[in-house]
Order: sequence, then C-alpha cells, then structure tokens
Amino acid sequence: VQLQASGGGLVQVGGSLRLSCEASGITLDYYALGWFRQAPGKEREGVSYISGDGGSTYYVDSVKGRFAISRDNTKNTVRLQMNSLKPEDTAVYYCAAMFGPDILLEDYLYDYWGQGTQVTVSS
Repeated sequence: VQLQASGGGLVQVGGSLRLSCEASGITLDYYALGWFRQAPGKEREGVSYISGDGGSTYYVDSVKGRFAISRDNTKNTVRLQMNSLKPEDTAVYYCAAMFGPDILLEDYLYDYWGQGTQVTVSS
C-alpha cells in the first residue's frame, strides 16, 4: 500500500497550492481520508477530512474558508486546495487513509500515511 503525496512547494503569502495524494494497493472508496500537517517543533495536527462517500468534510478552524478537500474515487485520489496561504501554514503535509466511511479526527486511527510534501509560505 502506498499513498503518494505531491504538490507542495514554495509560495508567497496569499498564494495557492493544490496537494494531491494518489493511493495504490487499496481502493479509497472504503476509506475516510485526511490531510495532516506538522510544522517544525510542533505536534502533528489534522487539517481537513473527508468521508468515504465525500458527503461530509471537516476543517480545522485555522483553515476554514481557505482550504477545500475533495476526493475522486475513480482516480483513487484525494486533493487539498489551499488558497490565501499564510506563513503559519508552512509545514510538511501528509495524507492519510482510515478504513471506514466516517470522519474521525484522531490521527492514531489512520491506517495508511503518505510520505509528506513540504509547503513553505514566504512573507
């Protein structure tokens, strides 16, 4: 099983990035998905989640209105559109998959993790 995250990079304040995470070895239809991030010296935090059928989403308060999570089960992919980026969004971003349809926030419940992609927002 592999989750391959991509799309990170260096962007200026106010810019946008779109992260993608493609799965192989599992069928994402059966998994709730999440994006997490970890900044230097900080604990990993959940950023956004989407249910197995895509009907429910959740965002941490700090990204509400700026980030949008989506999934394409036909392509076995989850994406995170990030707009109006701020320096505090700088972190390594990880995608993760949890077997089951419902959104759960605790990272220890997630079964598979991508390798992480660096997002750096410069001021």
